[in-house]
Amino acid sequence: MSHSVELEHILHNHRLFKSLSPDLLRRASLGASIQELAKGEHLFEQGDPADAFYYLIEGQVKLSRLSPEGDEKILEVTTPGSTFAEALMFKRVPIYPVAAQALKKSRLLRVNSVNYYAVLAESPQSCLTLLADLSVRLHALVNEIDKLTLHNAACRIAGYLLTRIPVDGLEYELDIPKLVLASRLAVKPETFSRIIKQLCAEDLIRVKGNHIRILDLQGLRDFSESCAMMEDSLSDSFQLHQQD
Repeated sequence: MSHSVELEHILHNHRLFKSLSPDLLRRASLGASIQELAKGEHLFEQGDPADAFYYLIEGQVKLSRLSPEGDEKILEVTTPGSTFAEALMFKRVPIYPVAAQALKKSRLLRVNSVNYYAVLAESPQSCLTLLADLSVRLHALVNEIDKLTLHNAACRIAGYLLTRIPVDGLEYELDIPKLVLASRLAVKPETFSRIIKQLCAEDLIRVKGNHIRILDLQGLRDFSESCAMMEDSLSDSFQLHQQD
């Protein structure tokens, strides 16, 4: 795919551009270009004029800043599908507060901030469409965070129940009160009860008072290990992909 075709494909499908009319898209993309960086090459330095924002096509870019003592603080490592520095355009920040450096060979789409901002300033409808799209996405991400938080708590509880299984069977008594156990696992009591009911409903365990019976040992193990997969899924969803 040629640079011009690739650039056109990204612009037509990226959420920051797809709400624009053909004429506005043409004007907003004036000066846009594909840039390639070698491993270790800097895209911009801390304090450089913030005249563009970027979409990472492939590779990996580190965003960092130096402390007054000269120590580097890594703020983010961007991955393909991510955009960065667009917030500076909306906030009208004139310089990059961080440095950007390629951690591996990378290709990026560079978008001129002045041209893009000028188009949005002239088109309230495009602003509203973009705002609506981003608001829906933000709402979805908040729901995913809530789901991940609850799932992490469930994983911790399942993991704890697994550690209490005796060597000679699949039944045992909890040796500490449930309220104390919930606190120990950093879970609210009502959340603890909700998760125990969920594990029972899925026929993984059976609970009567403080008596625990494991009904599906492998299923409980799989459940306790599922947080890592869910975290990976959430991480992917946070990337601002060029296509939905």
